Amino acid sequence: MNTFEIDNKYIAQTYKRFPVTLVEGKGSLAYDDKGKEYIDLAGGIAVNIFGYCDEAWQSAVCAQAGQLSHTSNLYYTQPASVLAKLLVEKSKMSRVFFGNSGAEANECAIKLARKYSQDKYGEARHKILCLKNSFHGRTLTTLAATGQDVFHKDFKPLTPGFVHCEPTKEALNEALKDENICAIMMETIQGEGGINVLSKEFVHEAYYQAQKRDIILIVDEIQTGLGRTGEFFDYMNYSIYPDIVTVAKGLGGGLPIGACIFGKKLENTFAFGDHGSTFGGNPIACAGALSVVERIDEEVFEGVKVRNKIITDSISISPKVKEITGRGLMLGIEISGDVDKAVAECLENGVLVIKAKNKIRLLPALNIPFPQLTKALAVLIKAINES
Repeated sequence: MNTFEIDNKYIAQTYKRFPVTLVEGKGSLAYDDKGKEYIDLAGGIAVNIFGYCDEAWQSAVCAQAGQLSHTSNLYYTQPASVLAKLLVEKSKMSRVFFGNSGAEANECAIKLARKYSQDKYGEARHKILCLKNSFHGRTLTTLAATGQDVFHKDFKPLTPGFVHCEPTKEALNEALKDENICAIMMETIQGEGGINVLSKEFVHEAYYQAQKRDIILIVDEIQTGLGRTGEFFDYMNYSIYPDIVTVAKGLGGGLPIGACIFGKKLENTFAFGDHGSTFGGNPIACAGALSVVERIDEEVFEGVKVRNKIITDSISISPKVKEITGRGLMLGIEISGDVDKAVAECLENGVLVIKAKNKIRLLPALNIPFPQLTKALAVLIKAINES
């Protein structure tokens, strides 16, 4: 049996995979089992932040794997402690809880917000206000937070206590008439929703209302965080200070890890036993994440902005491109042609891209070499024009 046949027989068929078996990768290049080379503009959905098998990441992970692999959270470990310190310093917040994924980070954020509010205002004040077209994960609770009915189908009843509004100032203020709202949860750029950038007017109003009403502001940076939009976190592009930030994907550089980072208002909300995770803060995952985070600096931010200009300047020339949305190296391309055909054509010609709703989605490594980026864009533009 080949890989396709084994997968189809033994793995739950929840993914519609591309007909390719990847076996090796280095930097922004991946290779399949037939030796074909691909330039990756998808980055493992924003995970391979410095590409495949980045040398600094690989050295850190291998060294830690040979030293201490797992302990549980009943003991201190240096990688988790140092990583938490660095994340707090970068975000100017107070504490970190480590989990294994973005969904777990968001679950932690929801629990934290509810506990803060119920400790202070009572159990009735428990609702989380989320946005339509948002995506926060696939657990029953993060599905409830997600503002897309397509993900809710077949899984009801979902966790109660979530309401949704359009990302407009008027809709927000109408929703906040409910005095039992304890938190506002949002992505500043909606990823799975189609790479939709929230307006500054809306984000600033949400921040203002959260402060005014002592509502916890949660910013989901699972996909936008860690330099992808030209700042360490995308909320920094709006000059706001959320109460909670969640991050995952690129944090581990290829290993599963998520983090819920929270500010001073919440630093003592959780007590012993209030939350936990067996694998959260795993030394190997944290060592890999530490090698990623300590290298995200102004040089990386500038490189992201330069690559953004190269991409947008090149792609916008195509007459079939209707709109380019997003920021930095998180971009959505809406075209007048067939998106699926364009994605398939890119794959056939050695470039990996993915979709977000009706758009081609680009999430390349932040350090993708310029010659590879230029070559991949030529393939992408041809695919768009022929779609």
